[in-house]
Amino acid sequence: MALELLPNVMVDPVAQRFKLLGEPTRLHLLNLLHTNGEMMVQALVEQSGLQQANVSKHLGLMAKGGLVARRRDGLSVYYRIADPTIASLCMLVTSRLRQEAMEQQARMMST
Repeated sequence: MALELLPNVMVDPVAQRFKLLGEPTRLHLLNLLHTNGEMMVQALVEQSGLQQANVSKHLGLMAKGGLVARRRDGLSVYYRIADPTIASLCMLVTSRLRQEAMEQQARMMST
């Protein structure tokens, strides 16, 4: 018999974490933070091309959910990734999607 995927008491927290990660805008912001390290909100606005209110809303939700941490320095607010598993999880999913795309391309070429 296989081990359970996750304990029953963790189903809701895990679902909440995936819900936070299920928004493309948040993944884009996380990607910027992963690539650049800690960033000011204004830099995230400029690099993402999104409105400041939209960026702030998503950062606030991710901070509340434990994905990012913020620090204030005077009037500036800086964000960084707080959950060290985010990079591994995204790379794992990306790797699998690339593999599936290659397999699909190979099937199309063989027909």
